[in-house]
Amino acid sequence: MEANHALLAAAAAGLLTAFAIALPTWLASLALRDASVADRVWPAFVAAPALVYAWRLGADARALAMLLIALAWALRLGLFITWRNWGHGEDRRYRDMRERHGPGFALKSLYLVFLLQALLGWVVGWPLLVAMGRAGAAWGLWDWAGAALALGGLLMETVADAQLARFRRDPANRGQVMDRGLWRCSRHPNYFGEACVWWGLGLMALGAGGVAGAWCLVSPLLMTVLLLRVSGVTLLEKDIGERRPAYRDYVARTSAFFPWPPRRGGAR
Repeated sequence: MEANHALLAAAAAGLLTAFAIALPTWLASLALRDASVADRVWPAFVAAPALVYAWRLGADARALAMLLIALAWALRLGLFITWRNWGHGEDRRYRDMRERHGPGFALKSLYLVFLLQALLGWVVGWPLLVAMGRAGAAWGLWDWAGAALALGGLLMETVADAQLARFRRDPANRGQVMDRGLWRCSRHPNYFGEACVWWGLGLMALGAGGVAGAWCLVSPLLMTVLLLRVSGVTLLEKDIGERRPAYRDYVARTSAFFPWPPRRGGAR
């Protein structure tokens, strides 16, 4: 009973930490007139509560390994998004949202963007909460499999983002479709790698909490839904075929998410 109380108290502290990050970021977005700064702090909505859990609950070897993976994920993603978006103004997704909500968007963005993302980031970090709240179980098969999956996913999204950034820097590729490297076998290998990170951490959390901690698998399920149906594949590809006709051919031959050899007629 005492352990459950400590777990709930740590969870509440983590959520408050995420909200405490969201509020000043929202104020900064008003000054900048750029709600897409939320994307730059998204990793902090996950990582900061995890640090709170470690402080309040402690971390054994498994939890420490998970925390290091999560912090590496957060640092890489936060720096990459900041670098990618620097000097480009508000992202098109947020401009569309601003137009839909009209003059009231400044206030609405507090809960539609910043508090919502803080809440989602808190949920995504649940595997770390379980691992730190149920410490003591021996390292086992779930942990080896989860660590391999999470590290493999982190490597995949890092390589995929680097390949796309290099492709875009070359003026000769302007207007072309990136269908090389990892992008030859998946239209969104970075998103697939992202999902693998959280499924891997979810498996490691099962090694700590067993069936009693299976509720933390809401985290990778949520992340997968977000990547496939909300802010990821569906949103990015909503009208890209109209804006870039060559992308329709790419869609016809390339898996949307899971890496798979391209269908006949595929590119190099």
